[in-house]
Amino acid sequence: MKLLKKLIITTSIAALGLTAVQAQERIAFGATNSQSAHYAYFAALAKVVNTQYPELQISVVETGATVDNLKRMARDQVDAGLITTSTLFQAYNGQGKFVDSPIKSKLLFNYSLAPQNIVVRMDSDVKALNEITGKRFGPGMRGSSTEATSEAVFKVLGIKPEYVRGTNAELASAIKDKRSIGFVKSAVGVKFDALTLDISTFTPLTVLGLSPDQTDLVKKNLPELSIIKMPGGKQENTGPYVTFGFMIGVGAKPGMSNEMAYKIVKAAMEDKVIQQAAFPQIKGEDLIQLTIDYATSPIHPGAIKYFEEVGYKVPANLR
Repeated sequence: MKLLKKLIITTSIAALGLTAVQAQERIAFGATNSQSAHYAYFAALAKVVNTQYPELQISVVETGATVDNLKRMARDQVDAGLITTSTLFQAYNGQGKFVDSPIKSKLLFNYSLAPQNIVVRMDSDVKALNEITGKRFGPGMRGSSTEATSEAVFKVLGIKPEYVRGTNAELASAIKDKRSIGFVKSAVGVKFDALTLDISTFTPLTVLGLSPDQTDLVKKNLPELSIIKMPGGKQENTGPYVTFGFMIGVGAKPGMSNEMAYKIVKAAMEDKVIQQAAFPQIKGEDLIQLTIDYATSPIHPGAIKYFEEVGYKVPANLR
């Protein structure tokens, strides 16, 4: 009897432990390629949310970035992920690549401005943006918002490169091997990201800016984009220049509950250490204000609930 009683108690404890494990809700964050600083940011975000809400079991998935993440959200393969305000706008409104299949993903928050650098090999002798017509050139990582946005900009400007497709690593290799004259790559703040800096170590690069006329065309035809003034410098082998860009943020899958959105946003906004260590560019930034100022499509009601709790006003057009 004692043995049977012990077995029943042991089995009951094991069952309780199994129930506790099963009670954890699995959440997947779609990020980007693992070489990116933004992948590191999402790993930090996952840690922050999981620490504040242990009942959430969060994993970070390496993906093709914004467009890929949005499609995965629509298929319920990831719950939240890296987005750009420009592509999220197109997905929500059924424009661009989403004209036949809108994705009603809502914004959770923005965390970084992303100027898009049009980078070319210095020995390509290309001095102006329109000169890349007919040249082999990477529009950005396959499936990314950079790719979609740069193609839209080039179409507006009447520029027609011979596009080279691939991952960021493949596009970088093509530049190094002279199979491509350059690519479009998000800057980190106002400087080269790690991948572009790596290329420039042995392959001198320069950046092509928008002319005043080109800037006006982008403003008129692509209002979801931001026009950004960059300082240039020795790294870029150029003086001040103008380029296009957008905000990088976190989007929620269609149908994400208000409670889940609230938890993710609350955890992110209240952490002052872990995210900054992984992505120093957010230090000192007011992420809530960045979200309200640069959002171009609706913010998730769960995020709005937290923003208003801490004293911010969200305009009607973002609800």
